[in-house]
Amino acid sequence: MTRQPIDSTVAFLRDGYAFASRRCETEGADLFTTRLFLKPTTFILGEEAAEIFYDGEHLTRAGAMPTSVQHLLQDEGSVQALDPPAHHRRKAAFLSLMDSGSVDRLGEIFEEEWALARDARPGPRRIVLHDFARAVLTRTACRWAGIDIEDTDVPRLTRELGLMVDRAGTKGPSNWNARRRRRGAENWATRQIEKVRRGDSSPSDEAALAVFAHHTDADGQLLSPEVAAVELINVLRPTVAVARFIVFAAVALTEHPRWREAFAADEETDLEPFVQEVRRFFPFFPAVPGRVRTPFEWHGHRFDVDDRVVLDLFGTCHDRRLWADPGAFEPARFRGFRWAEDPNTLIAQGAGRHESDHRCPGEWSTVELLKRATRLLARDASDVPTQDLSIPLNRFPTLPRSGFVFHTGTIGADS
Repeated sequence: MTRQPIDSTVAFLRDGYAFASRRCETEGADLFTTRLFLKPTTFILGEEAAEIFYDGEHLTRAGAMPTSVQHLLQDEGSVQALDPPAHHRRKAAFLSLMDSGSVDRLGEIFEEEWALARDARPGPRRIVLHDFARAVLTRTACRWAGIDIEDTDVPRLTRELGLMVDRAGTKGPSNWNARRRRRGAENWATRQIEKVRRGDSSPSDEAALAVFAHHTDADGQLLSPEVAAVELINVLRPTVAVARFIVFAAVALTEHPRWREAFAADEETDLEPFVQEVRRFFPFFPAVPGRVRTPFEWHGHRFDVDDRVVLDLFGTCHDRRLWADPGAFEPARFRGFRWAEDPNTLIAQGAGRHESDHRCPGEWSTVELLKRATRLLARDASDVPTQDLSIPLNRFPTLPRSGFVFHTGTIGADS
C-alpha cells in the first residue's frame, strides 16, 4: 500500500462523496489509512466491509462521530450510540413502529398532507420541491407519531428538523446555530413526552410518542424525558430527511421520462425497483464512522481498539463488483430484490439486518413514502422548467443546485 499524505482533509472536502472510492481504486484495495482532520482514519468499502462494520462485534458507534455531527443527527443517549444488548432492546421500540399497518398509515397521511398543501392556494405556482416536501413530511411525521398538530409550531419545527440534516456536515457558526435550534426542538419534544406521562395527552399505544414515553430499558426504568425526546426526534428527523430522496426521485423522473410516463399511467410494476434505484444511485449520506471495539485483522491491516474507521456508504452503493454499470440509473436491477438476501449491498441507510444490527429501521417507511411521492410527482410535476439539476458531490448532504423547481396549476404552497 502506498504512503498516504499527512492529512487528506483537503482532498476529502474536494472530492466529497467520491473521496474514499477513488482512493480505494487507486490503492487497488478495499481500505486505506490516512489522516482526516489530523486524526488517523481507516476508510473501508464494499460488501465485506459493510458486514464487518455492522456486525456489532468488531466496531462500535459510541464516541465515533464528531460532536458537531452527533449533536445534530443523534445526540447522546440515543439508540445509534448504544451497543448490544442495550441497542437491541431500544431498537425493538423503533421496529415496533414499522409493521405494515403502521407504514401504510404513514403513507396515507403523507398523501393527505400533500393534497392539502397542493390545494391550499389554487392557481399556477412555482414550487421548490425540497421545501415543499419538508413541510409536508413534518406534518405527516407529527400526525403519524401521535403529536397534536394543532399544538405544534409546524413551520418552526420544519426549520429545526431541516437544520439538523443540512448543517450536519458543517463546522463553526452555522453548525452552532443548528445545534442551538436543535435544543429548542428537544425542549419541545420533552414537553410532548411529559404531557403523555402526566396524562394530558393520549396518543394511540402504537404511535411513536406513546412508545417512547412508556419505553423501559433493560433495568426496567423509563427513559429520562430528555432521552425519550431524543428518540422521538430520531423518528421525526429521518422522516423529514426523506425530502432529499423525493427530490432525487423527481430528478430521475425528469431525466428518464419513460418512468414518469409509466407511473402517470398507473403502470407500477417497477415502482419499488425505481425507488430502490433512487436510494442506491443518488448521494444521500456519504459515510458512517465507527471505533474498533475488538482488535482484528482484515485484508492485511491490523485494527486496534479505538482505531477510527469510516465505512464508505456511497462507494459501496456504486461498487462495480456489486452493481453492473453502477453509474447508470437502471431500476430493473432491483426486480425481485429481497432485503434478507442483500443486507450489505444496498447500504444508503446502513447495512446488516434491521432486527439485530444498526441498519436504519426507517427504510420501510422511506420506501413507502418514496413510492407515494413518485406517484404524486409523476402526476403533479410534469412542467419542469430548464434548470441546473447537477448534484455537487462535495457538499454534505447534497441536493441539485436548483433545489428542483417545477410549475403546476394545482400545487398551492409557494416555497
